[in-house]
Amino acid sequence: MLVQRNQSDQQHLRFQIPKKKAIQTCLMFILALMVVFTLTNTIKANEQPVHTIYHIYVDDDYLGVIEDDESIYEYLNQLEVEHEEKFPDLSIAVGENVRVVPEFVFNKEDEDEIEEVLTMLEDEAIVQAEAVALVVNDKPVVYLASTEEAEEALELLITQYIDEDQYEQFLDSDGNEDEQVEVGEKKIMDVTLTEEVTEENVLVLPDEVVTVSDAIEKLNKGVLEEQPYSVQEGDVLGTIANDHDLSTSELLELNSELDTDSVIRVGDEMKVKAYKPVVKVLSTYVTKQEEEIPYETEVREDDSMFKGDQKVTQEGQAGVQVLEYEVTEENGSLTKREILSEKVTKEPVKKVITKGTKVIPSRGSGTLGWPAVGGYISSYQGNRWGRFHRGIDIARPSNYNILAADNGTVTFAGTQGGYGNLVRINHNNGMETLYAHLASIDVSVGQTVSKGQKIGVMGQTGNSTGIHLHFEVYENGQLKNPMDYLNY
Repeated sequence: MLVQRNQSDQQHLRFQIPKKKAIQTCLMFILALMVVFTLTNTIKANEQPVHTIYHIYVDDDYLGVIEDDESIYEYLNQLEVEHEEKFPDLSIAVGENVRVVPEFVFNKEDEDEIEEVLTMLEDEAIVQAEAVALVVNDKPVVYLASTEEAEEALELLITQYIDEDQYEQFLDSDGNEDEQVEVGEKKIMDVTLTEEVTEENVLVLPDEVVTVSDAIEKLNKGVLEEQPYSVQEGDVLGTIANDHDLSTSELLELNSELDTDSVIRVGDEMKVKAYKPVVKVLSTYVTKQEEEIPYETEVREDDSMFKGDQKVTQEGQAGVQVLEYEVTEENGSLTKREILSEKVTKEPVKKVITKGTKVIPSRGSGTLGWPAVGGYISSYQGNRWGRFHRGIDIARPSNYNILAADNGTVTFAGTQGGYGNLVRINHNNGMETLYAHLASIDVSVGQTVSKGQKIGVMGQTGNSTGIHLHFEVYENGQLKNPMDYLNY
């Protein structure tokens, strides 16, 4: 609505006078009547002309004097029209803090300052919008166009982290805490904000009023606060400033003891600015979940089975239990979880493994020992000098004794082609080992040997360069890589 001049009140004019200045206005009105009465009598006595001039104030600031107040009305009405078009969703208030105070004078001087007054009015906050402020701990944080939008913003702030349907059920609930929760469901017990949030009707600049989505973004992002920062590996002043949306000069202002040439070290404490949420959503809910109970594994020994043999005599089965939790979250992140009740609906079944313990001298344990006294591997299995090297070579031992890799029966002890002096041992568990290039042999065919027993002396018989042991491993008749069986 355009601001209209009250034609019947020429003594003291003001736009939309706030209640807090009502007494002041009444007193000024009475004073103006007294002035009029006095001036009227004076005029009659002196028959001199009387002129009206107008003093313009914004709040308590004096802007100047004008001869015709119509220009002020026209200017304010124009502002109202412009801002109503610019902000169609807002209720605009123009001139709330503008006062026009008339004065009657006998001698009118050239005191009209209309251009200066209008120019000064442009710089004053005389156009305001009716808004609802969301106030956090007595400090306005965001301004919205209406109470409905403020309520919507608060609800959206909460339902970012809580399912909307569940939140509605919470709001509509009758507070019956004994209501049972089914498996896979959850029931919200409480929703609070970490800070006190209230609503307040205010007048603000129209540009300060934001949409609901912008309000949510601002509430989520929070406000910039000074915070400590510990220097990390690879940090320099520029990267620290950039990571916290600061310029290097702003970072140095926060840390006056530093300059651009300062050396910073890992662990040094600095001050930065980072956003801190002004309010967080706390929620507590009860939920029931069906969870698996892992089965245990039990190993049982059986002296009727050979050592190195094992079998699964009972398969394991996971159990099932229903757990009821009370969960507390802050902005959707878990902060506390407490078990309220637990019920086993299916007991787990142990997995049972039976291992043999029976040992006979001619049967290997399945684990191969190092066949020499120290030494190192001078050549691995694989292609070498254009041929496939079938085993590994062990050289430079502490002494030249050759040892049986496991319990077994000697199946060959003699000379065989390029192997030179050779010993073969059948470990009677599917495995066989071969020892070649021996200088001498200490065992004979059919002899039972034990793991670690001396079976010969390392040498360089057959096709050999230097003293070493050539060692091969077979399993179920297939050549294997000894490195897969030796702990080296």
